[in-house]
Amino acid sequence: MSPLISVSELKVQSGKQVDDRKIDGQSDRKVIIFDCRFQLGEPHWGRESFVDSHIPGAQFLDLDEDLSAAVIPGKTGRHPLPNPDALAETLAQKGMSNTTQVIVYDDGPGFFAARAWWLLRWLGHEDVYVLNGGIAAWLAEGGETESGIEKKGVAGDFAATVEDSMTVSAQEVMASLNTGEFVMIDARAEARFRGEVEPIDPVAGHIPGAVCLPCNANVDHQGKFLDSRQLTSRLQSAGNDHNRVCYCGSGVTACHNILAAAVAGMPLPRLYAGSWSEWITQPDRPVATGD
Repeated sequence: MSPLISVSELKVQSGKQVDDRKIDGQSDRKVIIFDCRFQLGEPHWGRESFVDSHIPGAQFLDLDEDLSAAVIPGKTGRHPLPNPDALAETLAQKGMSNTTQVIVYDDGPGFFAARAWWLLRWLGHEDVYVLNGGIAAWLAEGGETESGIEKKGVAGDFAATVEDSMTVSAQEVMASLNTGEFVMIDARAEARFRGEVEPIDPVAGHIPGAVCLPCNANVDHQGKFLDSRQLTSRLQSAGNDHNRVCYCGSGVTACHNILAAAVAGMPLPRLYAGSWSEWITQPDRPVATGD
């Protein structure tokens, strides 16, 4: 089953949202929609955009506050994975239960929605979908919106079961440099991969042996994912199906390449969540430049 949902499908599903019913004191919400819009360098943009206009009934998830843990300078990357219990509690307070169907969206290409999608899968919740084309597609196809802050509803009872096998650590990546166990896939732009420019992190380059598959090439000019044949061709160019590990600058857009694999019906690559910004915190970890 595709992890994407179209605007027309969402219009049907959004009618199933139930905000005011309770079973044993918990939410009976069948569908919940999460708005995950974000802009690097403008941390308040996403929430401000949500308040201005969002898909009716949606709840807001912030990349920095909800979908990441606090940065530990010199140890973590820029967007460490959140504490799973804390994220599960946040989701429950927003009305989510283990039987809830979840739909996530951002402003279009899916970079931040993919992070939310991946995190929910990591917490053991598979009934989660990304709105293909995001709110831009919703508006283009006549979707209604509402404004204002989140409407507080009945809490859900979501409980997480963390899938540890979906991640690899820096230590495992380091060991793989000698064994060749992993096919490392870098989601950043080619110029950053080659080390020609580095607008964010203090060291330029990439993990030795990695392959560059920029995540923005997973979508077309409308921000919608390419078809499964095209995505399969992209990912197969990176090597072995079962040993792929995705990374990026901070572990966010790497999830877009993992989502692309899911859209293509391929095995999910694992995530090196710390990514480049964690890798370079230790000077003994090697750095490569060029192709």
